Amino acid sequence: MSARTFTIAPLRAEDAPRCAEIERALFAGDDPWSEAAFRGELAGGNYYVGAYVADELVGYGGLGLTDFESSVHTLAVAADWQGGGVGKTLLRALLAKADEAGLPVFLEVRTDNARAISLYLAHGFEHLGLRRRYYQPSGADAYTMGRPANRD
Repeated sequence: MSARTFTIAPLRAEDAPRCAEIERALFAGDDPWSEAAFRGELAGGNYYVGAYVADELVGYGGLGLTDFESSVHTLAVAADWQGGGVGKTLLRALLAKADEAGLPVFLEVRTDNARAISLYLAHGFEHLGLRRRYYQPSGADAYTMGRPANRD
């Protein structure tokens, strides 16, 4: 397979329909986010980035920040772009933002999502706990994971 290139840039409000489309494809059994949810996240001042191929959005990630901690709100890559480094690059952009602020990072991930768990472990996250039936309506469990603040 030839290298597939993409760029990372701030997510735009006009990307909300494509975000919702990716959500429906990836998370159909777990109440995927709507366009309105993405617009609300962006309007709420959260940090969101997108992965773009030309003008097409192929992935996105979002981070909420407080004075004391940050949390990955979402990270998703369109199915035909998975495995090519998009998720890793998006995660690194979110972690760089948290590191700028010197904040620890927390997230939830489905316990059966081995690819995502592996990505998070490779970037310094540890398992902190288990949230039973966290994802609805499927009832899938989630791990809570955390990464200490990078205060270099």
